[in-house]
Amino acid sequence: MNMIQAINSALDVMMARDPDVIVMGEDVGYFGGVFRATAGLQAKHGKTRVFDTPITECGIVGVAVGMGAYGLRPVPEIQFADYIYPALDQLVSEAARLRYRSAGEFIAPMTIRSPYGGGIFGGQTHSQSPEGIFTHVSGVKTVIPATPYDAKGLLIAAIEDNDPTIFFEPKRIYNGPFNGHWDRPAENWSSHPGGEVPTGYYKVPLGKANVVRSGEALTILCYGTMVHVCQKVVDEAGVDAEILDLRTLVPLDIEAIEESVKKTGRCMIVHEATRTSGFGAELSALVQERCFYHLEAPIERVTGFDTPYPHSLEWAYFPGPVRIGQALKKIMKD
Repeated sequence: MNMIQAINSALDVMMARDPDVIVMGEDVGYFGGVFRATAGLQAKHGKTRVFDTPITECGIVGVAVGMGAYGLRPVPEIQFADYIYPALDQLVSEAARLRYRSAGEFIAPMTIRSPYGGGIFGGQTHSQSPEGIFTHVSGVKTVIPATPYDAKGLLIAAIEDNDPTIFFEPKRIYNGPFNGHWDRPAENWSSHPGGEVPTGYYKVPLGKANVVRSGEALTILCYGTMVHVCQKVVDEAGVDAEILDLRTLVPLDIEAIEESVKKTGRCMIVHEATRTSGFGAELSALVQERCFYHLEAPIERVTGFDTPYPHSLEWAYFPGPVRIGQALKKIMKD
């Protein structure tokens, strides 16, 4: 399966298992979503469980909060992560706080799906990576898969979880892993082990990182599309790096990070989001606090820039092989 098919399969499996699971959002019904992630679900599960909403992100999430408090498990889709900002008040002030302020009497078991990230020439309004905003909000979990297998297993785990979860889908790798070389032929998931996805029910636990490449010389912390870019850069450079796909940012598998950095003595962090206050800054602080005496070089960060995502200069902004390669040389030299 590709990632779109894996997400569709996860939704289908969960709707069949649990009549309380509801899919909602702009064009998710008859049309099947802008990326077709919900294709066929309305025809199979009915218009009361898979339905289109008005173009109002605040309303979509607000209704989902009420559904969750009532006992349903809504899975609203925000068509692009760039459009999630109007829903921040409902997410931060209502969904994230509901369990706490009701002393556990009410919960908001909702999973907000949204495509995110660059690499498709979407420009400033279709390429943003806002995950850092949500990791700052207590009460919300943040999940970002890097393969179809993880996408299905993590989405099922998120839907079954009793806390509100932001599920960001890296749209650049919907149809295949992307190694950062935009000028080379595209790959698809058929030849990648992460594309082998069971058709039935399974879960990938939240809060567990995945060691996608073992190594002794350097630890690379990344997630989403950057997992595949980092793998390609490391392989081409011949560096014995260990690559951790975080998979969930909140909850974070800090034990896996500690174990890896203490083993390698070096740490590089890679993400698409802007640098200032990006999640990489939190990762850097955690590594510094917990692994200081094991570090043999300063922590390196390779990120997007502190600007809107540019359309004409996308590959300069995107943390690709050139910038990751430069950081790799620097950290291994120190």
